[in-house]
Amino acid sequence: MLIVAERINSSRKPISEAVKAKDADFIRNEAKAQTEAGAQYIDVNAGSFVGQEAEYLCWLVEVVQGATDLPLCIDSPDPTAIAAALKLVKQPCMINSITMEKPRLEGLLPLVKQYGTRIVALCQSEAGMARTVEEKLDIARRMVDILTKEGVAPGDIFIDPLIYPIATDTQSAVAALGAIREITAQIPEVHTICGLTNVSFGLPVRKLINRTFLVAAMSQGLDSVIIDPTDRELMAGLVAAEAILDRDKFCAGYITAYRQEKLS
Repeated sequence: MLIVAERINSSRKPISEAVKAKDADFIRNEAKAQTEAGAQYIDVNAGSFVGQEAEYLCWLVEVVQGATDLPLCIDSPDPTAIAAALKLVKQPCMINSITMEKPRLEGLLPLVKQYGTRIVALCQSEAGMARTVEEKLDIARRMVDILTKEGVAPGDIFIDPLIYPIATDTQSAVAALGAIREITAQIPEVHTICGLTNVSFGLPVRKLINRTFLVAAMSQGLDSVIIDPTDRELMAGLVAAEAILDRDKFCAGYITAYRQEKLS
């Protein structure tokens, strides 16, 4: 399971305050904690700073790269901010995210090609965010077709079927699970990914919902996820699920996690 660490996001108040104050030590500690917890990419997002996003995103890129050797996931809907940040990136990264919406597609696709990045592709078009399994699969197919025709390797494409809070859309998780299953079966050369914690927004004991949905999604083929890797219970559930789903030969990862005291 590929883990993209989500904590350095300016929608979180502590991060927003640290970014405004240019508190590099706080951001570095976040990056180090997520690296030590098992992340493989560090997501950086400054999207809440309208009008200053590019400036703060570039600052985050430089600070985080000074704290960890992990590659970055540059997270923004704004091609201009992403273009500025990519000039500072030291190793191949991931962009989060592209959609079928013309301005976003035309703005980001040249950057994906120029920098050879991996790309998160949302199941979203000019008509809005896909909600049914059929809509999600259709957009996934079209997005993969566009990206591969432009030379993007299928293995660098991560399809996000989009998950909405089940507190307001009780069919959202079911539709996302179905889309993950169908995309995995019908477009097996690409990856599937999701921003996990959206599913629990507005509910009590959110971490329980998150853990349960993660295991369910993995059983349908999810192979990448955007999460908080410092959530020990969530990570323990992930490790256990990989063992149960035969993604962890001879349970080596599970046993290693136990020895490192990561399962309690």
